[in-house]
Amino acid sequence: MDELAERFEEHRAHLRAVAHRMLGSAAAADDAVQETWLRLSRTDPGPIEDLRAWLTTVLARICLNVLRTRSRRGEEPLTEHLPDPVVEPAADPERAAVLADSVGLALLVVLDTLTPAERLSFVLHDMFGFRFQEIAPLLGRSLPATRQLASRARRRVRDTTRPPDPDLSRQRAAVDAFLAAARGGDFGALVGVLHPDVLLRADAGPGPLVVVRGAAAVAGQALRFADPAQRGIPVLVNGRAGLLTAVAGRPVSVMAFTVARDRIVAIDLLADPARLARLDLPAPTPPRVEVDTSTNGERAAR
Repeated sequence: MDELAERFEEHRAHLRAVAHRMLGSAAAADDAVQETWLRLSRTDPGPIEDLRAWLTTVLARICLNVLRTRSRRGEEPLTEHLPDPVVEPAADPERAAVLADSVGLALLVVLDTLTPAERLSFVLHDMFGFRFQEIAPLLGRSLPATRQLASRARRRVRDTTRPPDPDLSRQRAAVDAFLAAARGGDFGALVGVLHPDVLLRADAGPGPLVVVRGAAAVAGQALRFADPAQRGIPVLVNGRAGLLTAVAGRPVSVMAFTVARDRIVAIDLLADPARLARLDLPAPTPPRVEVDTSTNGERAAR
C-alpha cells in the first residue's frame, strides 16, 4: 500500500489540476482527488498499464457526476460567484514557473457556463491532450458527437476570453500602473491602462455577482473603492499577476487581473470574508517600522 500511495502522489498535482478545471472549486477538486485515491486503494493495480491515464479517467467520471448532480439539484452555478482562486507569493519564481500554465479565473468563469459534457470534453481534449476516442466512452456519446461538444465549448471560450500576456513582468507592470493611478486618483491614467471593453466581476459574498463593463465605468469603480488604509500586496493569482489587499494585517480582497497587450482586459475581485477565511492565502507582511533615534519617535516605512 505504501508503494501504491507513493505512485499516486506522483500524479496528485496533475489530478488536482484536472479537477480544478472541471469543478472550479479548490475544495471540490480536493474531494474528487481523494475519492480517486480511495477507488485506487480498493483496486488491484496489477492490470493497470498506464496509471496516470487510469487515474485521470476515474477522476473525470467523478467530476462529471458532480457536475451532473449540480445541474439536477439546480445548485447555484459558479457564474453567480467567482471560482476559488489559487493565491501564491509573487516573489516565488519556482512557484511562478509551476503556475505559468494555470487557468485564470476569467476562463474558469467561462468553463462554468458549459454543460457538464461540453466541459469534460473541452478540458480533457484541449487542456490535457486526451483523444476523443478516450473521452467518448466517458460521456456515452459517439465520436462525432464528442468532437462537436468540444467544438462548441471551444467557440464559447474563444468568443468570451482573450489570451493573456505570457510575460509575468508585463502583467505586473500593468497592474502596478493600475494601482498607482487608483491611489493617485488619476482617472485618465486608469482609463489608459484598461482595455475599452474591460470587464470587472466583483464577488462580495451573499447576493449576485456585480459585473461592470467598460474602461470609464471600471475606472470609476476603482477610484470609488481606492482606500488608503488598504495595503496592496503583489501576489500570483492562478499563475497571473494579482493583488491581495489587507487592512491591519487582515486580508479583505483578492484581485485577479487578465492583461493582454499591456492593457487590463478583465478584473476578478473576491471580497467575501467567509471565503477569504477558507483560502490558503500568503500572510500579509506587516509594514516595517523604523525608529527615528533623533526624536525617539517612530514612523511607519512604506
